[in-house]
Amino acid sequence: MIWTVEFWKAAAERAVKAFSYSLLGMLGGGLVSIVDMPWLSAAQIAGGVAVLSVLGSVASSKATGGGPSLTNAEELAPPTPAGPGPRAGGW
Repeated sequence: MIWTVEFWKAAAERAVKAFSYSLLGMLGGGLVSIVDMPWLSAAQIAGGVAVLSVLGSVASSKATGGGPSLTNAEELAPPTPAGPGPRAGGW
C-alpha cells in the first residue's frame, strides 16, 4: 500500500513533524541559545530523524499491510480507480 499518494502524504506529514520536534528539542533543553546553535549539525540530525520516520512508516506499512501507522490507527482512503477498463467483447 506504499504506492499510493495518500500513504506518501501521511508519511511526509510524519517526517516533517519528526524533523520539527527534533530540531525544537535541541533548543528546548535550554543548553544552547538560538544564536549559539550549530544550525548545520542540528539540521543534519533533524534530517536523519526525518529519514528514520519515513523508513518507520514504510516498515509499519509492510508489517500491517495498511498505512504508515503500526497500530493501523490511521486508515487511509482507498486509492481511486484509474477509470473504466476495456469492455469485454469489444463494442
